[in-house]
Amino acid sequence: MAMKIRLARGGSKKRPFYSIVAADSRMARDGRFIEKLGSYNPLLPKDSEDRVKMNMERVQYWLDQGAQPTDRITRFLEAAGVKEKTERSNPNKAKPGKKATERAEEKAAKAAAAAEAEAAAADEPEAPAEEAEEASAE
Repeated sequence: MAMKIRLARGGSKKRPFYSIVAADSRMARDGRFIEKLGSYNPLLPKDSEDRVKMNMERVQYWLDQGAQPTDRITRFLEAAGVKEKTERSNPNKAKPGKKATERAEEKAAKAAAAAEAEAAAADEPEAPAEEAEEASAE
C-alpha cells in the first residue's frame, strides 16, 4: 500500500482549512485516511504558530514506515527542521511572460529611438546656434 502524508481540505467556501493526514495514495483527497497528523490554516499570518500544527512523533513514524510527503508537506517539514532542504529547480520562474517581454522590447526600442533623436538634436542645434550668433553679431 502506497502511503502519503498529504493535506485533506475542509472548511467552507473561500475559507479553507486543511488537515494533515496519512492516507493511502489511492483514496480521494478528502476521503478515507488512516490517521490525522495535524492541521494547516492558510488564513492565519505566516509567522503565526497556529498556522501549521503537526504531531511530529507520528509524522516521523509514518516517514519511517515509507510514507511519502507531498510537496507542500515537505516544505512544512523543512521549515520545522525535520527534513533537509532540497534545492528546487524551476528555471522558468525568473523569466518574464510573453506580454512583459514584448513591453520590455517596446520600451527598449523607444529608449533607443529617443537616444538617437537626442544625439541628432544635440548635433544639429550647435551649428544653427553658431550661425545665429554670427548673424546677430553682424
